[in-house]
Amino acid sequence: MSLNFQNFMEAIPNKSMGQIIKAGIVIVLMAVTTTGCTSDNSPTPTSDPVFDWFKYKGNDPYYKDLDVGEDEYVNPINAGYYPDPSIVRVEDDYYMVNSSFAHFPGIPIFHSTDLVNWTQIGHVLDRPSQMPVDSLGISRGVFAPTIEYHDGTFYVLNTLVDAGGNFMVTATDPAGPWSEPIWLDRVGGIDPSIFFDDDGKVYIINNDAPEEEPLYQGHRAVWIREYDLETNKSISEPKVIINGGVDISTKPIWIEGPHLMKVNGEYLLHAAEGGTGPNHSQVVLKGDNPLGPFTPGPNNPILTQRHIPVDRDFPVEYVGHADMVETANGEWWTIFLGVRLYDGVNFNIGRETYLLPVSWEDGWPTILKGDEEVPVKLKRPNLPYAEKANPPTNGNFTYTDDFDNDKLAFNWLMLRTPRSTWWEFINNDYLSIQARPEKLSGFGNPSFIGRRQQHVYGSASTKMIYEPESAGDEAGISAFQGELFNYKMGITINQSGEKEIFLQKQEGETQEVIASEVLPENFGSTYYLKINARAGEYDFLYSDNGDSWTKLFEGADGTILSTSRAGGFVGTLLGMFAYSEN
Repeated sequence: MSLNFQNFMEAIPNKSMGQIIKAGIVIVLMAVTTTGCTSDNSPTPTSDPVFDWFKYKGNDPYYKDLDVGEDEYVNPINAGYYPDPSIVRVEDDYYMVNSSFAHFPGIPIFHSTDLVNWTQIGHVLDRPSQMPVDSLGISRGVFAPTIEYHDGTFYVLNTLVDAGGNFMVTATDPAGPWSEPIWLDRVGGIDPSIFFDDDGKVYIINNDAPEEEPLYQGHRAVWIREYDLETNKSISEPKVIINGGVDISTKPIWIEGPHLMKVNGEYLLHAAEGGTGPNHSQVVLKGDNPLGPFTPGPNNPILTQRHIPVDRDFPVEYVGHADMVETANGEWWTIFLGVRLYDGVNFNIGRETYLLPVSWEDGWPTILKGDEEVPVKLKRPNLPYAEKANPPTNGNFTYTDDFDNDKLAFNWLMLRTPRSTWWEFINNDYLSIQARPEKLSGFGNPSFIGRRQQHVYGSASTKMIYEPESAGDEAGISAFQGELFNYKMGITINQSGEKEIFLQKQEGETQEVIASEVLPENFGSTYYLKINARAGEYDFLYSDNGDSWTKLFEGADGTILSTSRAGGFVGTLLGMFAYSEN
């Protein structure tokens, strides 16, 4: 809407000055109503909160005084909740995918040219039709993906747990679009991967139950079958190529995440073993035929930290679920998951992606030997440097999203599948979130948009413009691990009709408000909200100007956001939420 002063005067001839002023006021009000913004272009406060910006800051102590040379990199390369990594090289480009469980969009995909700096280029599953995870627990859905490339096509194989089983999607451009799920024929269990042999044959490998009754808890097997991609059919009977693990007499558990490679004419099969907890590891076997038999390597496990005391300067635990890649100049590297425990037990930020070189001895790969620890820094791969990712993915950093776009950045996530669009951008400057009757503690798709907490010590803050209409309306900021383990700090109206700020703790089935304060009548409709993470403690603060902060609660129990207590496979998200009972 536009009307300059000359046109305005011409449009209302023969009117008195009072009539002109009244007409002008009406036009200004019409403009405000039409745009949803006040005269200074800021949004009009409503019961649907509007967010001006969201700022994340990482401040982990071991990065503060770390001297990193130009030829070095720091671990993890993808900090925070980026588990189960898989990698593929296409000439001089590298692509990586990670698990995302019931967070939407699913399967983040990254690009790099130096294996150190990874820029997210999209998600493999970015349409609701690809990812029907409605009503699932947050740690169900999208389990470990694998990515491969062959003859101009990218392939991602994955499991939708409790939502369809094993499937494949394809794309000619890794940034998408990716196909709808192609459900795999007679491939059960989890963790499917694909292998293209140089004779033209294609094989699919997966984790599943053993042929006979399991001998013990966690007894699993790795299966393989030849596969016809054109007809999407198994063309050979499935065959077990690992039963239990490298030595079934020791009762190894959860052999999973298998990858098959061909190196110097030999078939190398490597997989995770020991479960995703403290005994996690990576093992390797070798054979002359993709259908086996396979012989375990002499130095298994080739990657683990389970035998090293946890009380060390940079404790990275639970390492495993690795994938390997050879660079164009003949170097071998591996990416794998690990966790950073802050007290020897707990970790809130999920399983992260690490990078280490692979050495070869007598035809066998090794990642770590003996008591070698995962290092916090290491010499970079011999590859041309790539630009640093924006937003960054490792080390300490500060990143602010000003919502100056018309779509969400790739690092934002939702809970489960959105079946409607309940968020929008205003003037390419604000993010509006519709308040809906879906709770964070439920199993629906609440009005929540979050990003990963990527540091043990860090903070998240936002500026929110909001005016609740009735008791039960609420909006604010949340530290969310799962539907049963989270914190939310928000603005609401109490039963007395007063605006108040509150902090709610959800621990299992117990939900309680652990702090609340009635806000002064002159507080206004603009709120600055902040969460400080300090390992096992979280502080919740608020402000009316963004400069001077009031602590609503200091030292909340952060261990309820730890996987060790909450269970599951995800990490904590920090983000914005809105709720209304109407």
